[in-house]
Amino acid sequence: MTLPALSSWTEIHSRLPVIFPEGQANREHSIWEIAAKTIFVMLYVGAIENADRWIRPDQVTRMTDDQAAQTDDGARDGWAVASIKPSKADVAGRWYAVNTRESIRDDTIRYALIQNGAVIERPGLPTTSPAGRYALQAGFAELLAPGLDEAAFHAKATAWREKHLSVGALARIAIVRKGATRGGEYELVTFPNGETRRMSPGASTDISKAVIEVFATKFLEKPGVIALSESGNKVVARDDELAKAIGLTIPADKSLPDIVLVDLGPAHPLMVFIEVVHTDGPVNDARKTALLQIAEGAGFAPDHVAFVTAYLDRASATFRKTVSSLAWGSYAWFASEPDNLIVFSGQPLPIEGGTDFDARRNEAGTAGRNART
Repeated sequence: MTLPALSSWTEIHSRLPVIFPEGQANREHSIWEIAAKTIFVMLYVGAIENADRWIRPDQVTRMTDDQAAQTDDGARDGWAVASIKPSKADVAGRWYAVNTRESIRDDTIRYALIQNGAVIERPGLPTTSPAGRYALQAGFAELLAPGLDEAAFHAKATAWREKHLSVGALARIAIVRKGATRGGEYELVTFPNGETRRMSPGASTDISKAVIEVFATKFLEKPGVIALSESGNKVVARDDELAKAIGLTIPADKSLPDIVLVDLGPAHPLMVFIEVVHTDGPVNDARKTALLQIAEGAGFAPDHVAFVTAYLDRASATFRKTVSSLAWGSYAWFASEPDNLIVFSGQPLPIEGGTDFDARRNEAGTAGRNART
């Protein structure tokens, strides 16, 4: 068998961020050095779909720079056979320690490269088998061929994603890419009642637009916008009449969050405070306490108030940076995955029978009915 042409692991490493752009699930572990070296080893031994050659994660740990430089077929075939044999001898210059094989198997292969369509698993192989079980998907391997010019590579990468990624995955990538762009003089945001407002273009505006146009309609029964601000606390819109109708006094200072929504569907309205986070400023414990005081001043019990931190994407560095500070009893929402909420529950057990927003609306409705009887 003729082995495939081989790119260096550094060349593979440089291509992975293009193949797996921002918004890709488990992107971090799909593009890091370990992923590039794992893919290199698969190419080195010819472990590609339909070739009936497979690798084990411990083979990645056994590769060395000296071996990787030996690229003739004889050296590659010889190493493929030798590297899979049990051995207690130390490997001088090995890429990774022996005990990293589980991390390579789980973090990089199973939960990143397989889930993103780049790697396939050998069918019918018992879990306890010592045989190799992983290989590159054939179309993905073609993206790593040496000598591809930049235009051809980008075209092939785009075609591969469209063929092998789900509609949801492609939509997520598109949303995140849009959030990273700039252009135009303003962004037009459409409110639930059909009114529109202009906002300065940028990533924070993209998140705010998604909150108003998508989040509000998905998670609230009859949504209304009480206040909307841009970064720098510039007020884009405030509805004093709606605020007055529910007993809320909108402070003139900077104490309100980026967005205040209200759900007028329940008998007792649900107020939703939302912080839009592109760089910093989530709903932490101190922020939640301050906002709760504003809500209680308007007669809203804690059960009728929700706190949401809105991000562009779950894989973003911003979310990883701020997630540990998010307040219990609050939510995280992502424009790139609009159908889902992360609930930081302050309850000892999860609420069954719908989302926590559903539960809050039900409680608000019960409270309203009790007040009338």
